[in-house]
Amino acid sequence: MLVLLPPSEGKAASGRGAPLKPESLSLPGLREAREAVLGELVGLCAGDEDKAREVLGLSEGLRGEVAKNAELRTAGARPAGEVYTGVLYDALGLASLDTAAKRRAARSLLVFSGLWGAVRVTDRIPSYRCSMGVRLPGLGALGAHWRAPMASVLPEVAGDGLVLDLRSSAYAAAWKPKGEVAGRTATVRVLHAPTRKVVSHFNKATKGRIVRSLLSSGAAPEDPARLVEALRDLGYVVEAAAPARAGQAWSLDVLVAEVH
Repeated sequence: MLVLLPPSEGKAASGRGAPLKPESLSLPGLREAREAVLGELVGLCAGDEDKAREVLGLSEGLRGEVAKNAELRTAGARPAGEVYTGVLYDALGLASLDTAAKRRAARSLLVFSGLWGAVRVTDRIPSYRCSMGVRLPGLGALGAHWRAPMASVLPEVAGDGLVLDLRSSAYAAAWKPKGEVAGRTATVRVLHAPTRKVVSHFNKATKGRIVRSLLSSGAAPEDPARLVEALRDLGYVVEAAAPARAGQAWSLDVLVAEVH
């Protein structure tokens, strides 16, 4: 099972240990594309601070993020699973998983990123600020920048098993599973059961809990149909829609009674 996650806007501070080693990151086929974004971002943030804030869409209160980006090559790095914070990652609670579940997380979780493309939760990275919606002056829209490298690398990473896609739309634009891989892919919406409306904050929390439940239980569904069964066994209320034709992903709705 491969689980595709969005990053978080908020991130923990960089570590105090060794700085980033780009060659050590997973998915080495993305290295050239990563270096291009890293070079552009560091150069931008080391120059005109106001221009950098404008490009990155940062408010005055986030001015410090520009200086942080300028030092990405020398800042201390820590596992990505510790860097990413926020609602989804709080609900996922990687640090509190047992040893077996942590091993499953290391194998199956892939976090998408405007800067790195995608990383494993065990990859050591510095804290940064660069969303997938950014248009860097020398590269253009990052979603488009990542499309070709991802199309080359991700099908092999997906292997022949289930792909559980929990990304937001901006990050989903960087790689869209196609063909046979798409047929093994399931996307998830979280709906408020009484109103049938998509929820926002609780959407992230529920997705984090779903991933935690799967990792903790040791469930290893091989395809979307078995994923539905596994989630129901874990106590989730799930409605599923098989694709109308080959080459399309499954759509799963997880219904929640309370929004909190």
